[in-house]
Amino acid sequence: MGKQIAVIGLGRFGSSLAKTLARLNVEVLAVDLDEERVREISSYVTSAVQADATDISVLRDLGIRNFDVVVVGMSRFEASLMTTLHLKELGVEKVVVKAASDVHGKILKQIGADSVVFPEKDMGERVGFSLVSGSVIDHIELADNCTVAEIEIPNELTGRTLRNLNLRNQYGLTVMAIKRNNAVNISFSPDEPLKEGDVLVAIGETEGVHKLNAEFEKR
Repeated sequence: MGKQIAVIGLGRFGSSLAKTLARLNVEVLAVDLDEERVREISSYVTSAVQADATDISVLRDLGIRNFDVVVVGMSRFEASLMTTLHLKELGVEKVVVKAASDVHGKILKQIGADSVVFPEKDMGERVGFSLVSGSVIDHIELADNCTVAEIEIPNELTGRTLRNLNLRNQYGLTVMAIKRNNAVNISFSPDEPLKEGDVLVAIGETEGVHKLNAEFEKR
């Protein structure tokens, strides 16, 4: 079974994140107090529920502790704070919370948030990618369908070469550099054997990055 992620708070950030996760074939539970927001997202995600997430009994009834990750994207800080406290009390393993300022972020960290994101810096799409990608360390969307990604090779590919992997024909990706031991090499040979821990810096269509990540995850 793939990852199960709950998104609480369906404003601009939360709805963008939920849709991105759904496109990545993640089982998504979307929660908001606003009936219209829940209705708008319902066709995109696995399940959408109108509920008050600041009520710990509601969260318990939703089976929230069974989710791998819960993202709190609520706009009101007090509601976000209370929800985060409840989630950690219920034993949710990873709680990611949206913050509007550094001060809010520090407070959320102090009460147990595992990760804090700032929508101005971390768009929902980028965060969604990072939550489900094992091999992709980081990525930057250059345009609607063009991505630069850092991809760590699986140990099983140690000793293989880029020519042998043929990423351009199979996934439409071009490797621009290889990161090894914190050094970046842009003058590499396609016949040079790859080493354990190597990170490929590749550019290509976003779909190609998703496909390669899925293939690497199987190994």
